[in-house]
Amino acid sequence: MDKFLGQEILEQERWQFLQDNADAVEKIGYTHRFTPEELAQKKETLAEVSITINDIEIEKKEAMDEFKERLKPLNEEKQELLDHIKRGSEFVENEECAKILYHEEKMAGFYNKLGELVYSRPIMPQEMQKTVFSINRKTGTES
Repeated sequence: MDKFLGQEILEQERWQFLQDNADAVEKIGYTHRFTPEELAQKKETLAEVSITINDIEIEKKEAMDEFKERLKPLNEEKQELLDHIKRGSEFVENEECAKILYHEEKMAGFYNKLGELVYSRPIMPQEMQKTVFSINRKTGTES
Protein backbone atom coordinates (compact mmCIF):
# COMPACT_ATOMS: atom_id res chain seq x y z
CA MET A 1 0.00 0.00 0.00
CA ASP A 2 1.46 3.34 -1.06
CA LYS A 3 1.61 6.29 1.35
CA PHE A 4 0.78 8.72 -1.46
CA LEU A 5 -1.24 8.26 -4.67
CA GLY A 6 -1.46 10.52 -7.71
CA GLN A 7 1.37 12.81 -6.73
CA GLU A 8 2.27 13.30 -10.40
CA ILE A 9 -1.24 14.70 -11.10
CA LEU A 10 -2.07 18.38 -10.45
CA GLU A 11 -3.65 19.01 -7.05
CA GLN A 12 -6.86 20.39 -8.61
CA GLU A 13 -7.35 17.15 -10.64
CA ARG A 14 -6.04 14.68 -8.03
CA TRP A 15 -9.36 14.21 -6.18
CA GLN A 16 -11.18 13.36 -9.41
CA PHE A 17 -8.45 10.83 -10.27
CA LEU A 18 -8.76 9.22 -6.82
CA GLN A 19 -12.58 9.02 -7.08
CA ASP A 20 -12.34 7.48 -10.55
CA ASN A 21 -10.00 4.74 -9.30
CA ALA A 22 -11.70 4.09 -5.92
CA ASP A 23 -13.91 1.09 -5.14
CA ALA A 24 -16.15 3.41 -3.06
CA VAL A 25 -16.17 6.90 -1.56
CA GLU A 26 -16.95 6.99 2.18
CA LYS A 27 -16.93 9.69 4.84
CA ILE A 28 -14.52 8.87 7.67
CA GLY A 29 -12.59 10.76 10.34
CA TYR A 30 -8.80 10.79 10.41
CA THR A 31 -5.84 12.72 11.83
CA HIS A 32 -4.28 15.22 9.43
CA ARG A 33 -0.61 16.03 10.07
CA PHE A 34 0.23 19.71 9.66
CA THR A 35 2.98 20.85 7.34
CA PRO A 36 5.63 23.15 8.87
CA GLU A 37 3.90 26.10 7.14
CA GLU A 38 0.48 25.14 8.54
CA LEU A 39 1.99 24.69 12.01
CA ALA A 40 3.69 28.11 11.82
CA GLN A 41 0.36 29.67 10.74
CA LYS A 42 -1.44 28.01 13.67
CA LYS A 43 1.19 29.35 16.10
CA GLU A 44 0.85 32.86 14.66
CA THR A 45 -2.94 32.67 14.97
CA LEU A 46 -2.55 31.40 18.55
CA ALA A 47 -0.35 34.39 19.41
CA GLU A 48 -2.90 36.83 17.94
CA VAL A 49 -5.79 35.16 19.77
CA SER A 50 -3.82 35.11 23.05
CA ILE A 51 -3.08 38.85 22.76
CA THR A 52 -6.74 39.60 22.05
CA ILE A 53 -7.85 37.44 24.99
CA ASN A 54 -5.37 39.22 27.27
CA ASP A 55 -6.67 42.63 26.15
CA ILE A 56 -10.25 41.55 26.80
CA GLU A 57 -9.32 40.10 30.22
CA ILE A 58 -7.70 43.42 31.20
CA GLU A 59 -10.78 45.31 29.99
CA LYS A 60 -13.02 42.87 31.91
CA LYS A 61 -10.99 43.35 35.11
CA GLU A 62 -11.26 47.14 34.83
CA ALA A 63 -15.01 46.89 34.25
CA MET A 64 -15.40 44.47 37.18
CA ASP A 65 -13.41 46.82 39.44
CA GLU A 66 -15.73 49.66 38.43
CA PHE A 67 -18.80 47.50 39.13
CA LYS A 68 -17.35 46.47 42.51
CA GLU A 69 -16.83 50.14 43.42
CA ARG A 70 -20.42 50.94 42.44
CA LEU A 71 -21.76 47.93 44.36
CA LYS A 72 -19.70 48.45 47.52
CA PRO A 73 -21.83 51.23 49.12
CA LEU A 74 -25.04 49.47 48.08
CA ASN A 75 -23.89 46.18 49.61
CA GLU A 76 -22.88 47.98 52.82
CA GLU A 77 -26.31 49.65 53.00
CA LYS A 78 -28.00 46.32 52.25
CA GLN A 79 -26.02 44.62 55.04
CA GLU A 80 -26.96 47.39 57.47
CA LEU A 81 -30.64 47.13 56.50
CA LEU A 82 -30.60 43.34 56.85
CA ASP A 83 -29.00 43.73 60.29
CA HIS A 84 -31.67 46.26 61.34
CA ILE A 85 -34.47 44.01 60.07
CA LYS A 86 -32.97 40.98 61.81
CA ARG A 87 -32.62 42.79 65.14
CA GLY A 88 -35.75 44.91 64.81
CA SER A 89 -33.73 47.89 66.06
CA GLU A 90 -30.62 49.97 65.42
CA PHE A 91 -27.90 51.44 67.62
CA VAL A 92 -27.91 55.26 67.65
CA GLU A 93 -24.56 56.84 68.48
CA ASN A 94 -23.91 60.22 70.15
CA GLU A 95 -27.51 61.45 70.28
CA GLU A 96 -28.32 63.91 73.03
CA CYS A 97 -30.71 62.33 75.54
CA ALA A 98 -32.36 63.78 78.64
CA LYS A 99 -31.31 62.06 81.88
CA ILE A 100 -34.11 61.96 84.45
CA LEU A 101 -33.30 60.73 87.96
CA TYR A 102 -36.02 58.77 89.79
CA HIS A 103 -34.86 58.98 93.41
CA GLU A 104 -37.75 56.97 94.83
CA GLU A 105 -36.91 54.09 92.45
CA LYS A 106 -33.14 54.79 92.61
CA MET A 107 -33.01 54.66 88.81
CA ALA A 108 -31.76 56.99 86.07
CA GLY A 109 -33.72 57.07 82.81
CA PHE A 110 -32.47 58.46 79.49
CA TYR A 111 -35.07 59.79 77.03
CA ASN A 112 -34.55 60.63 73.36
CA LYS A 113 -36.02 63.66 71.58
CA LEU A 114 -39.29 61.78 71.03
CA GLY A 115 -39.63 61.18 74.78
CA GLU A 116 -38.94 57.45 74.51
CA LEU A 117 -37.04 55.76 77.34
CA VAL A 118 -33.98 54.44 75.51
CA TYR A 119 -31.77 53.42 78.45
CA SER A 120 -32.07 53.06 82.22
CA ARG A 121 -29.63 52.19 84.97
CA PRO A 122 -29.34 52.41 88.77
CA ILE A 123 -28.52 55.87 90.15
CA MET A 124 -24.83 56.40 90.85
CA PRO A 125 -23.80 57.62 94.32
CA GLN A 126 -22.86 61.09 93.03
CA GLU A 127 -26.40 61.45 91.55
CA MET A 128 -28.21 60.68 94.84
CA GLN A 129 -28.51 64.30 96.01
CA LYS A 130 -31.80 65.85 94.88
CA THR A 131 -31.85 69.21 93.13
CA VAL A 132 -34.51 71.91 93.36
CA PHE A 133 -35.57 71.00 89.81
CA SER A 134 -36.08 67.30 90.56
CA ILE A 135 -38.37 67.99 93.52
CA ASN A 136 -41.13 69.63 91.41
CA ARG A 137 -40.56 67.72 88.18
CA LYS A 138 -43.53 67.04 85.93
CA THR A 139 -43.36 63.74 84.07
CA GLY A 140 -46.37 64.41 81.85
CA THR A 141 -48.43 61.64 83.46
CA GLU A 142 -50.01 63.57 86.31
CA SER A 143 -53.15 65.70 85.89
